Amino acid sequence: MAEKKTGKSRAAGAVRRRRKPAGLSTGLAATELQAAAPTGEVAALHRTIEDDGGRVLAVYREPYGGRWVLLAALPIEQVAPTPHQRNLSDTHVRKLEGVIGKLGRFLDPIIAVRANEGTEGGARYWTPNGHHRLSAMKTLGAKSITAIVLPETTAAYQILALNTEKAHNLREKALEVIRMYTELARLGEATEETYALEFEEPSFITLGLCYEERPRFSGGAYQPVLKRVEAFLNKPLRAALAVRQQRARALLDLDDLVIRQVEALRARGLSSPYLKSFVVARINPVRFRPKEAEPLSFDDALDRMAKAAAKFNPEKIKLDDLARSGGAPDESE
Repeated sequence: MAEKKTGKSRAAGAVRRRRKPAGLSTGLAATELQAAAPTGEVAALHRTIEDDGGRVLAVYREPYGGRWVLLAALPIEQVAPTPHQRNLSDTHVRKLEGVIGKLGRFLDPIIAVRANEGTEGGARYWTPNGHHRLSAMKTLGAKSITAIVLPETTAAYQILALNTEKAHNLREKALEVIRMYTELARLGEATEETYALEFEEPSFITLGLCYEERPRFSGGAYQPVLKRVEAFLNKPLRAALAVRQQRARALLDLDDLVIRQVEALRARGLSSPYLKSFVVARINPVRFRPKEAEPLSFDDALDRMAKAAAKFNPEKIKLDDLARSGGAPDESE
């Protein structure tokens, strides 16, 4: 029997190398995107959009595959999501409404194709990628929406495969926020509240500082607590940064206590991907706190958690307790 080949194992914590560019260039140069005459199909779609009350803003070939597309403003009432699309996320739509409304700009065109005849609701265009943006713009009362219109109606069933952008995880968000925070702190006397939209959540600031000092920090275990006790600080960023650094230090000190208890559980033979989340949940002072109770401050919550972590007794924990805990697997310590 042939020997099984074994690949080289990657050392723990080693950084995965990025794929190198292919070496050969492909697609069109910037000067070639409008260098040719549009096809008859594209010209016909141009006339159709104008007949529908829309306006074609540009006609060009997309730079990778060289296929024709039209950038157009479409009457918003004539656009609907493809019927096979997933349901809306109300949370995401509300966030988009807030961002578009606050910025006063819509900058991310949807993708659209001409709808099949007899479409329910009378829509003349389908969007296979832009359902949430379309819904937000309709709620805000927009009259039109910009769209990249593709001549191929079949793209309505293919383009979902292109929607593969990886969402930011907690570490990426937190690091992005604290880097932006540090830069903004050098530029003026604005407060955290001024940049609430950009920072998204106050906990990301504290977690970002923790991740900078401890890249393998398990921020996800603490995020449920921080979301309940953190708030944007109404003081200049440079002054607020000192407070954030103190909070990050307190959180890292707490994490040291939690790690010791996790190691004690492992020494007893308890093995689970949820160990850290389990310990943090056990010492969480807001988990079962009545809604009518006065909210805990960050300092009060962390102080209670530190005392509870010191008193935590691994000897009393059973495997069944872990099995019932559920939750998301811990990040690497």
